[in-house]
Amino acid sequence: MLSKVHHIAIICSEYEKSKEFYTEFLGLTILNETYRKERESYKLDLALNGDYIIELFSFPNPPKRTSRPESCGLRHLAFKVENIEEIVSHCNKNNIEIEVIRIDEITGKKFTFISDPDDLPIEFYEQ
Repeated sequence: MLSKVHHIAIICSEYEKSKEFYTEFLGLTILNETYRKERESYKLDLALNGDYIIELFSFPNPPKRTSRPESCGLRHLAFKVENIEEIVSHCNKNNIEIEVIRIDEITGKKFTFISDPDDLPIEFYEQ
């Protein structure tokens, strides 16, 4: 049966801007980048610590996300972090708007959110 999540696919509206966000700001590694001329589409395979996790796609004029955050579908993308304050500092240095740190009422762990260039919520969860 299932062994783990293979990848998460994300469609972006501005490829270069999203590529920079996921690679430069978040620090994901590019495994492969493909341009599909017949679709006018890029496909960027990204890894975290050597594990393939995200396919970043671009398509001409993709529709906007319906509403945030309680619409059906993907709610957010979450990353495990060791120190939430380091993430806050990194966001502040890069002029990325970040929510206040919250405490998970079930686990007691700290977490916070930012948004990617297309307003997809990105969560950082301290372990």
